[in-house]
Amino acid sequence: MSTKYIKQEMQRQLESARDAVVDEVSFINFLNVLSADWFAETELLAASPQSPYSAGALGWENGNIGAFLKASARWVENSRNGPQLYEVPRNPWRRVADILFMGKIYE
Repeated sequence: MSTKYIKQEMQRQLESARDAVVDEVSFINFLNVLSADWFAETELLAASPQSPYSAGALGWENGNIGAFLKASARWVENSRNGPQLYEVPRNPWRRVADILFMGKIYE
């Protein structure tokens, strides 16, 4: 399986799981998919290391827990009032899923 296919499939699964978050059960499913995405990223990077100055094979900008949490916090601070292309959801489970999802890609 090509890295491009894996990336597209993992992104589809991750976005689908995030979009389905409405309650605790669906949030837990999202966390499991996010975790699987991170582990797939680490396996791909172990097999084919990339530049430390670019996103990982599956788009992870933040490869350790500290950077991930810091990026999540920065994004949530910047999105409190809804940035231009983001509408803050009414459902708190979905809001938390968005925050964690952005920890993956926010620089």
